[in-house]
Amino acid sequence: MPFSGLQGFFAAIPAILVAITFHEYAHGKVAYFLGDQTAKYQGRLTLNPIKHLDPIGTLLLVIAGFGWAKPVQVNPLQFKGDRKMGMAYVAFAGPLMNLILGYLSAVALRFLLTSGYYGPGAAYLQQFFYLLLFYNVILAVFNLLPIPPLDGSKILAGLIPYKYYGVVEFLERYGFAILIILIVTPVIDLLLGRPVRAIIDFFIYLSGFTF
Repeated sequence: MPFSGLQGFFAAIPAILVAITFHEYAHGKVAYFLGDQTAKYQGRLTLNPIKHLDPIGTLLLVIAGFGWAKPVQVNPLQFKGDRKMGMAYVAFAGPLMNLILGYLSAVALRFLLTSGYYGPGAAYLQQFFYLLLFYNVILAVFNLLPIPPLDGSKILAGLIPYKYYGVVEFLERYGFAILIILIVTPVIDLLLGRPVRAIIDFFIYLSGFTF
């Protein structure tokens, strides 16, 4: 669990809601720009977090520090141009949005910590922005794993040459089982731990602040 105490819990919940809401909104918005109206018709082009919550994925984010939201449905048949690459663009939009929000969270945290403000709510805001940084980075890194149904599998499918598509078909066949094994074993921590820590440290460095 990436937080402790009641204050941490109440800081984590809005941080998670922001991270998953913007993640799914980005998917839907890029699909819409490419010509697909599905997300719009299903009411997913919204920043209302209730529209994007997946109960299991959200619970895992709270208790384990990684998880997912309810996937935005996409119809590549409506895309303008290359449908294969269109799916890759839509898939990458979510993690990219999280990385942008992660950096902005680091900037906000830097200004808060260097402002000299120690009044009411200061500790809560510090914890909120750090958790917002953490959850956005973990959501991005976790979803970039090339395992269905995560975004990374769709990015891989868009980039891999057709002659190697057997790899994609194998992952689609066994991806869910592989993902479950990763989640219930320490392997997931080995895969995510160092990249997440490195990106968080890099964003803090880019913000101009060091702890």
